[in-house]
Amino acid sequence: MKITALLVLKCDSILDRSDPVILANATDVNHFGYFQRVTVRQFIVFVGRTVAKRTPPDQRHSVQHEGFFIFIFIFISFRFLYYKVHSYNRNGLCVVGFMDDHYPVRSAFSVLNKVIDEYQKCFGDSWRTIQADTTQPWPYLNDALTKFQDPGEADKLLKIQRELDETKIILHKTIDSVLERGEKLDSLVEKSSDLSAASQMFYKQAKKTNQCCTIL
Repeated sequence: MKITALLVLKCDSILDRSDPVILANATDVNHFGYFQRVTVRQFIVFVGRTVAKRTPPDQRHSVQHEGFFIFIFIFISFRFLYYKVHSYNRNGLCVVGFMDDHYPVRSAFSVLNKVIDEYQKCFGDSWRTIQADTTQPWPYLNDALTKFQDPGEADKLLKIQRELDETKIILHKTIDSVLERGEKLDSLVEKSSDLSAASQMFYKQAKKTNQCCTIL
Protein backbone atom coordinates (compact mmCIF):
# COMPACT_ATOMS: atom_id res chain seq x y z
CA MET A 1 0.00 0.00 0.00
CA LYS A 2 1.46 3.32 -1.03
CA ILE A 3 0.68 7.01 -1.49
CA THR A 4 2.68 8.47 -4.36
CA ALA A 5 1.42 12.06 -4.31
CA LEU A 6 -0.84 14.58 -2.57
CA LEU A 7 -1.85 17.84 -4.27
CA VAL A 8 -3.93 20.80 -3.08
CA LEU A 9 -5.53 22.90 -5.80
CA LYS A 10 -7.74 25.95 -6.19
CA CYS A 11 -10.68 25.03 -8.41
CA ASP A 12 -12.99 27.77 -9.60
CA SER A 13 -16.50 26.99 -10.78
CA ILE A 14 -16.68 23.82 -12.85
CA LEU A 15 -18.17 26.04 -15.58
CA ASP A 16 -14.96 28.06 -15.61
CA ARG A 17 -12.67 26.88 -18.40
CA SER A 18 -9.46 27.89 -16.59
CA ASP A 19 -7.23 25.17 -15.16
CA PRO A 20 -6.99 24.63 -11.39
CA VAL A 21 -4.11 26.36 -9.62
CA ILE A 22 -1.72 24.18 -7.61
CA LEU A 23 -1.41 25.44 -4.04
CA ALA A 24 0.74 22.63 -2.64
CA ASN A 25 2.33 19.50 -4.05
CA ALA A 26 4.15 16.60 -2.38
CA THR A 27 5.36 13.53 -4.28
CA ASP A 28 7.36 10.41 -3.54
CA VAL A 29 8.69 8.92 -6.79
CA ASN A 30 11.76 7.20 -5.37
CA HIS A 31 10.33 3.82 -6.40
CA PHE A 32 10.78 4.83 -10.04
CA GLY A 33 13.99 4.94 -12.01
CA TYR A 34 16.06 8.10 -11.55
CA PHE A 35 15.76 9.22 -15.17
CA GLN A 36 11.98 8.71 -15.26
CA ARG A 37 11.13 10.74 -12.16
CA VAL A 38 10.75 14.07 -13.95
CA THR A 39 8.28 12.53 -16.39
CA VAL A 40 6.35 10.85 -13.57
CA ARG A 41 6.07 14.14 -11.66
CA GLN A 42 4.82 15.90 -14.78
CA PHE A 43 2.13 13.30 -15.36
CA ILE A 44 1.09 13.47 -11.71
CA VAL A 45 0.54 17.21 -12.07
CA PHE A 46 -1.25 16.77 -15.40
CA VAL A 47 -3.59 14.03 -14.17
CA GLY A 48 -4.14 15.77 -10.82
CA ARG A 49 -5.13 19.00 -12.52
CA THR A 50 -7.34 17.16 -15.02
CA VAL A 51 -9.25 15.25 -12.33
CA ALA A 52 -9.55 18.24 -9.98
CA LYS A 53 -11.01 20.40 -12.76
CA ARG A 54 -13.78 17.85 -13.24
CA THR A 55 -14.63 17.27 -9.59
CA PRO A 56 -17.67 19.45 -8.72
CA PRO A 57 -17.81 21.27 -5.36
CA ASP A 58 -18.67 19.07 -2.37
CA GLN A 59 -18.10 15.84 -4.30
CA ARG A 60 -15.63 13.01 -3.88
CA HIS A 61 -14.39 11.15 -6.95
CA SER A 62 -12.19 8.09 -7.41
CA VAL A 63 -10.62 7.35 -10.79
CA GLN A 64 -9.22 3.88 -11.33
CA HIS A 65 -6.56 4.05 -13.99
CA GLU A 66 -6.89 0.88 -16.03
CA GLY A 67 -5.71 2.69 -19.13
CA PHE A 68 -3.65 5.87 -19.43
CA PHE A 69 -1.86 6.13 -16.11
CA ILE A 70 -1.50 2.38 -15.77
CA PHE A 71 0.57 1.87 -18.90
CA ILE A 72 2.60 5.00 -18.14
CA PHE A 73 3.71 3.34 -14.93
CA ILE A 74 4.18 -0.05 -16.57
CA PHE A 75 6.34 1.45 -19.29
CA ILE A 76 8.44 3.46 -16.85
CA SER A 77 9.02 0.97 -14.09
CA PHE A 78 8.47 -2.39 -15.84
CA ARG A 79 6.11 -3.32 -13.03
CA PHE A 80 2.36 -3.85 -13.22
CA LEU A 81 0.89 -1.31 -10.82
CA TYR A 82 -2.73 -0.33 -10.34
CA TYR A 83 -3.39 3.21 -9.14
CA LYS A 84 -6.44 5.14 -8.04
CA VAL A 85 -6.64 8.90 -8.09
CA HIS A 86 -8.94 10.26 -5.38
CA SER A 87 -10.24 13.84 -5.33
CA TYR A 88 -12.30 15.88 -2.89
CA ASN A 89 -13.52 19.39 -3.72
CA ARG A 90 -14.64 21.43 -0.73
CA ASN A 91 -16.17 24.63 -1.99
CA GLY A 92 -13.43 25.25 -4.54
CA LEU A 93 -10.52 23.93 -2.48
CA CYS A 94 -9.63 20.52 -3.90
CA VAL A 95 -7.18 17.88 -2.73
CA VAL A 96 -6.05 14.99 -4.93
CA GLY A 97 -4.29 11.83 -3.81
CA PHE A 98 -2.51 9.16 -5.87
CA MET A 99 -2.72 5.82 -4.05
CA ASP A 100 -2.13 2.28 -5.19
CA ASP A 101 -5.10 -0.01 -5.59
CA HIS A 102 -4.53 -1.69 -2.21
CA TYR A 103 -4.96 1.52 -0.22
CA PRO A 104 -8.50 1.46 1.30
CA VAL A 105 -10.79 4.02 -0.33
CA ARG A 106 -12.32 5.23 2.96
CA SER A 107 -8.88 5.66 4.44
CA ALA A 108 -7.77 7.59 1.36
CA PHE A 109 -10.63 10.07 1.68
CA SER A 110 -9.97 10.39 5.38
CA VAL A 111 -6.47 11.57 4.47
CA LEU A 112 -7.82 14.04 1.90
CA ASN A 113 -10.29 15.38 4.44
CA LYS A 114 -7.50 15.90 6.97
CA VAL A 115 -5.30 17.67 4.40
CA ILE A 116 -8.07 20.15 3.55
CA ASP A 117 -8.75 20.77 7.25
CA GLU A 118 -5.08 21.51 7.88
CA TYR A 119 -4.73 23.71 4.80
CA GLN A 120 -7.67 25.86 5.83
CA LYS A 121 -6.36 26.02 9.38
CA CYS A 122 -2.96 27.22 8.15
CA PHE A 123 -4.01 29.55 5.34
CA GLY A 124 -7.67 30.37 5.87
CA ASP A 125 -9.26 31.75 2.69
CA SER A 126 -6.06 33.34 1.37
CA TRP A 127 -5.97 30.68 -1.37
CA ARG A 128 -8.93 32.32 -3.10
CA THR A 129 -6.75 35.19 -4.34
CA ILE A 130 -3.90 33.02 -5.65
CA GLN A 131 -3.70 33.10 -9.45
CA ALA A 132 -0.59 31.04 -10.25
CA ASP A 133 0.89 27.71 -9.17
CA THR A 134 2.73 27.85 -5.85
CA THR A 135 6.16 26.23 -5.75
CA GLN A 136 6.95 26.90 -2.09
CA PRO A 137 6.71 23.62 -0.13
CA TRP A 138 4.11 23.16 2.61
CA PRO A 139 5.86 21.07 5.30
CA TYR A 140 2.63 19.51 6.58
CA LEU A 141 1.86 17.97 3.19
CA ASN A 142 5.27 16.29 3.01
CA ASP A 143 4.81 15.00 6.56
CA ALA A 144 1.34 13.69 5.68
CA LEU A 145 2.72 11.89 2.63
CA THR A 146 5.10 10.02 4.93
CA LYS A 147 2.78 9.49 7.92
CA PHE A 148 -0.21 8.18 6.00
CA GLN A 149 1.72 5.61 4.00
CA ASP A 150 0.30 3.41 6.76
CA PRO A 151 -3.50 3.25 6.27
CA GLY A 152 -3.74 2.49 9.98
CA GLU A 153 -2.88 6.12 10.67
CA ALA A 154 -5.65 7.18 8.30
CA ASP A 155 -8.05 4.78 10.01
CA LYS A 156 -7.50 6.66 13.27
CA LEU A 157 -8.76 9.77 11.50
CA LEU A 158 -11.68 7.86 10.04
CA LYS A 159 -13.07 7.20 13.51
CA ILE A 160 -13.55 10.93 14.08
CA GLN A 161 -14.67 11.79 10.55
CA ARG A 162 -18.03 10.08 10.61
CA GLU A 163 -19.43 12.19 7.80
CA LEU A 164 -17.48 10.02 5.35
CA ASP A 165 -19.81 7.15 6.20
CA GLU A 166 -22.70 9.14 4.80
CA THR A 167 -20.92 10.55 1.74
CA LYS A 168 -21.27 9.05 -1.69
CA ILE A 169 -17.99 8.50 -3.49
CA ILE A 170 -18.28 8.51 -7.27
CA LEU A 171 -16.07 5.84 -8.85
CA HIS A 172 -14.84 6.24 -12.42
CA LYS A 173 -13.25 3.25 -14.13
CA THR A 174 -10.91 5.34 -16.29
CA ILE A 175 -9.88 8.95 -16.62
CA ASP A 176 -11.87 9.14 -19.87
CA SER A 177 -15.09 8.83 -17.89
CA VAL A 178 -14.48 12.14 -16.09
CA LEU A 179 -13.86 14.04 -19.31
CA GLU A 180 -16.60 16.10 -20.88
CA ARG A 181 -18.37 14.77 -23.95
CA GLY A 182 -16.18 15.28 -26.98
CA GLU A 183 -12.98 15.67 -24.96
CA LYS A 184 -10.11 13.35 -25.84
CA LEU A 185 -7.22 12.52 -23.54
CA ASP A 186 -4.76 12.61 -26.42
CA SER A 187 -5.79 16.19 -27.18
CA LEU A 188 -5.42 17.24 -23.53
CA VAL A 189 -1.92 15.75 -23.45
CA GLU A 190 -0.92 17.67 -26.57
CA LYS A 191 -2.24 20.97 -25.20
CA SER A 192 -0.97 20.56 -21.62
CA SER A 193 1.61 23.03 -20.37
CA ASP A 194 2.39 20.60 -17.53
CA LEU A 195 4.08 18.15 -19.91
CA SER A 196 7.35 18.74 -21.70
CA ALA A 197 7.76 17.75 -25.34
CA ALA A 198 9.73 14.72 -24.16
CA SER A 199 6.91 13.63 -21.83
CA GLN A 200 4.33 14.09 -24.57
CA MET A 201 6.43 11.94 -26.87
CA PHE A 202 6.83 9.40 -24.10
CA TYR A 203 3.04 9.26 -23.72
CA LYS A 204 2.60 8.49 -27.42
CA GLN A 205 5.28 5.80 -27.35
CA ALA A 206 3.88 4.26 -24.17
CA LYS A 207 0.36 4.22 -25.63
CA LYS A 208 1.62 2.52 -28.77
CA THR A 209 3.50 -0.04 -26.69
CA ASN A 210 0.45 -0.68 -24.55
CA GLN A 211 -1.75 -1.23 -27.62
CA CYS A 212 0.77 -3.70 -29.05
CA CYS A 213 0.82 -5.61 -25.76
CA THR A 214 -2.98 -5.65 -25.69
CA ILE A 215 -3.13 -7.10 -29.21
CA LEU A 216 -0.65 -9.79 -28.28
